[in-house]
Amino acid sequence: MATKYLVIIERVGDNFNAYVPDLPGCAVCGDTREETKQLIQEVINLHIQGMLEDGEPIPEPVAQGEYMLATVD
Repeated sequence: MATKYLVIIERVGDNFNAYVPDLPGCAVCGDTREETKQLIQEVINLHIQGMLEDGEPIPEPVAQGEYMLATVD
């Protein structure tokens, strides 16, 4: 099964945090952006595998992201 989920990556101080809005509890932090991307990929797979093993339904991805232009006078 291959499903794309939106991942939010935020810089927090010297680290990076990532989470998946459609998979509550699926979050990581890392020292670099690349490390954080690798970790969140692993955690997504583990999270879904655990849900499958527990007989839980897998959430459909519904979150969307978009950049918006901020205009300030």
